[in-house]
Amino acid sequence: MKKILILLVLTTISFGQNTKRNFLYSKGLHVNVSDGAYHFKFINSNIVETTFIPNNEKNTPESVATIPVNSDNYDITSTENANEISFSYQNLTIKITKQPFQIRYSYKNKEILAEKLGYFKRKHIPLDIVKDNIKADSTEVLQFSITPNEMLYGGGARALGMNRRGNKLALYNRAHYGYEDQAALMNFTLPIVISSNKYMVHFDNAPVGYLDLDSQKNNTLEYETISGRKTYQIIVGDSWEDLTTNYTLLTGRQPLPPRWAFGNFASRFGYHSEAEARKTIEKFKAEKIPVDAIILDLYWFGKTIQGTMGNLEVFRDSFPNFETMVSDFNKIGVKTIPITEPFILTTSAKWNDAVAKNVLCTAEDSKPATWDFYFGNTGLVDVFKPEGKKWFWDIYKNLINNGVGGVWGDLGEPEVFPSFAHSVKGLADEVHNIYGHQWAKMIYEGYQKDFPTQRPFILMRAGAAGSQRYGMIPWSGDVNRTWGGLSKQVEIALQMGMQGMAYMHSDLGGFAGANLDDELYVRWLQYGVFNPVFRPHAQEEVPSETVYRSDWAKKIAKQAIELRYQLLPYNYTLAYKNSTTGTPLMRPLFFEDDTNDLLSKADGYLWGNDFLVYPILEKAQKTKEIYFPKSANWYDFYTGKRYEAGATEILSLVENYIPTFVKAGSFIPTYKVAQTTSAINYDEIVVHYFRDNETTAEGYMYEDNGQTPEAIVKNDYGTIHFKSTQNNKKLLISTEAISRGNYKMTTKQFEIVIHNCNKAPKNIKVNGNIRIFEFNKQTQTLIIKAEKENNQNTIEINF
Repeated sequence: MKKILILLVLTTISFGQNTKRNFLYSKGLHVNVSDGAYHFKFINSNIVETTFIPNNEKNTPESVATIPVNSDNYDITSTENANEISFSYQNLTIKITKQPFQIRYSYKNKEILAEKLGYFKRKHIPLDIVKDNIKADSTEVLQFSITPNEMLYGGGARALGMNRRGNKLALYNRAHYGYEDQAALMNFTLPIVISSNKYMVHFDNAPVGYLDLDSQKNNTLEYETISGRKTYQIIVGDSWEDLTTNYTLLTGRQPLPPRWAFGNFASRFGYHSEAEARKTIEKFKAEKIPVDAIILDLYWFGKTIQGTMGNLEVFRDSFPNFETMVSDFNKIGVKTIPITEPFILTTSAKWNDAVAKNVLCTAEDSKPATWDFYFGNTGLVDVFKPEGKKWFWDIYKNLINNGVGGVWGDLGEPEVFPSFAHSVKGLADEVHNIYGHQWAKMIYEGYQKDFPTQRPFILMRAGAAGSQRYGMIPWSGDVNRTWGGLSKQVEIALQMGMQGMAYMHSDLGGFAGANLDDELYVRWLQYGVFNPVFRPHAQEEVPSETVYRSDWAKKIAKQAIELRYQLLPYNYTLAYKNSTTGTPLMRPLFFEDDTNDLLSKADGYLWGNDFLVYPILEKAQKTKEIYFPKSANWYDFYTGKRYEAGATEILSLVENYIPTFVKAGSFIPTYKVAQTTSAINYDEIVVHYFRDNETTAEGYMYEDNGQTPEAIVKNDYGTIHFKSTQNNKKLLISTEAISRGNYKMTTKQFEIVIHNCNKAPKNIKVNGNIRIFEFNKQTQTLIIKAEKENNQNTIEINF
C-alpha cells in the first residue's frame, strides 16, 4: 500500500490553491470571485478558453492571435454541489473548487492542468537578458500547477534543447546575431506551452513578458506580462497531429505558398548591382543548377549599408534597368524578391514624405519618435495606423506591379523599438511582439485586394502566434556559419512547427561570419532538401550560392538541389496537408513513436509521414547512430537497404547524402529535374513504392496550377491516389487522378519503381496489356516504364 501511495504522489498534479480568492456565485460559465470574475468558453470539444477580469477592469475582447471558430452545436453539462462546480463538453471538463478556490482542467477524466494561485500581481524582477528592454514596476501573473514528469515545449524559436522545462523565457522578440548552439532569446517569442501529456496552453495576450517553465523546480508554470488580457486557451488532442490541428483551427492555417517557393533561391547579403544579380542567375543556368528565385538585399535601394535604409525605391546608379531585369528573370522562371524594412531613416529619401503623411510611430508630443541604431537615426512605420498601412502598402504595390514575385520583411521584431514610442495600438512594449504579425497581415491583405490572382510570398524573421495564417514564411535569424549554428536548426524548426509556423527554416550554409567550410556548407544544404524552404543565404565574404563554391562542394550541392526538385510533388503535398490540417512538414520523431526517450530527441526528424531524416551535425563525422521508429520498417532512400522497426543502428556515412529513410509501404511521387519549377513537365511522374510485407498501402499527391490563391478553398485542384494490395503471387497497384471543381487533370505518364522486390515477375499488365519492365536483382528494384496512361489505371504484377 505504501508503494501505491508514493506512486500517486509522483504522478498527479501537486495542486496549490489561492486561499485569498473567495468564490461568490456563478451564472452559467461566468464565475464571480472576490477579486474579479472568470469567463469560460468552450470553443469546441478540444479547446476551452478562460478569461479572468480583475475588479475595476474592463474585458478586452480583441484577440490578435485567434480567429473565429465555428463552434460545435453542443450541449454543455454542468453539476454543482456544496463545494464544487463542473462544466463539461464531451471529454473536456472544468472543475471549480469553491473553498479554497481552485480551477482544474481535465480531458477524458484525466486532470491535465490547474491554476495554482491563478491571477495575481507582483514586483517586476527582470531577467538580465531583457533588463534594458522590459521595464515595468509590477507585472501580472497567471500561475499553474503541472505534474512532476511532463516535458514542456514552446515559447517560440530558441536554441535550448527540445525539453524546455526548467527555463524562464523572456517574451520579447529580439535578434541574436551569430548565435550557435545556445540562444535563449530570438526573433519569435510565442506565449505557447506544449506538454508531453498532449495539451497546449496559449496565452492570448500581445504585450511583452515572460514564460516560466518551472524554473524554480516546484512544478509551476507561469505566464507573466506587463499588461493586457488575462486570457488563455487550453487545447487538447488524442495525438500530436490532433494537437497541431486543433491549435491551428484556433489561430489559423498557412495558405499554400506559390509552388516556385519550393525551389532553390539565390541569395546573399548582398548583390550590389544589376550586373551582379544577372551574372549570378546566368551562372546557375550555365552550370545547369536549378534556381527559382533571387533575393535582393538592401543594395537595391542604396549604395551603402548605413544611411540609406528607408529609401525603398530603386537605386538607379546600381540597378539602372531594374524593371527590365525583373522582367527578364520572370521570362526564364526566376522570381525577384526585394528586401524591405519598416525603419525610415531621417536621412532617407522617404523621410519627409513619411512625416508629412503621419505614418510613423510617435513620441509623447505626437511628433515622430526617433532613435539611433546601427543603420542610422530612424523612425518606424506604424503598421497599425491606417495611414501607415496605406503608405507602406503603396510601396509594395508599386514593386509588385513592376513584376517582383514576393517580398522580404526584415528587422520586424522590431530590431529596435524603444519603450517610449507610441503606435495607435499602444506603447511600444504593448505591440512590440505583434509588430511583425501586423506587418505580414498588411501585406497579405494588400495582395488579396490588389493582386487577387497571385499567391503572396512573405519572408519574415519575426511574428506572433497566428502569423502563419497571413502566409508568413519565417526563418531562424542570423545563425553563425559554424557547426554549432547548424546543430540547433532541427530543434528550432520542430518547435516552431508544433506552434503552427511550419515553414520555419534557416539560412542554409549559415549566415554570420567569414567561415569557408565546404563540408559544413554541403551538409547544411543536404539537410535543407528536407526543409520547408531551400534558401542558402549569407554575408558576402564567403559565397552562399552553389555556383561560386569549390568544384567538390558544387558537385555535391548540385545533387542536393536536384533532389529538392525531384521531390517537389511530395513536398507540395506536405504543404497541402499543412494548409488543410496544420500538420507540420518537419515533425519530431515522437509524432511517429512517443517512446519516452524520443520526447527530447532532435538529432533526427520526420519529413512528412514517410521520410526519416538524420542530418550530419558534426565536422568529419564518420558514423551516425540511427533509431528507427517502431511504427514500421524503414528503407534507405538511396540504397534500398531494409531496417527493422524499433531498431537502433550505427551507420557509416558517405559524402553524397545524409542518412534518409522511407517508411515501408510509402508511395513517393517525384518529377524529373528541370532548371526551374516552371520548366518541369508535370505530366511525367516517377512513383517510388517501398514495398514491404503489408497487405495494402495507400498514398496520394496534390496538384494545382501553383499560383491560384485559395485553390483548396475554391476546389481548384486535383489529387492522384496510389494504392497497392498484395499476396505471395500478385501485387496490384492502382493510380487514380481526380479533378476537383474547374481543375482538369491532364493525362499523366507514370513510371513506377518498386523497391524491395526480391525476384523478377513472370509478367506485368497495365490495364490488361502486357508491359515491358526492368528488374535489377542486386538493388531489388522493379521498374515499370512510363507510357501515357488513363486517369484510372490498374497495374498487375504476377510472380
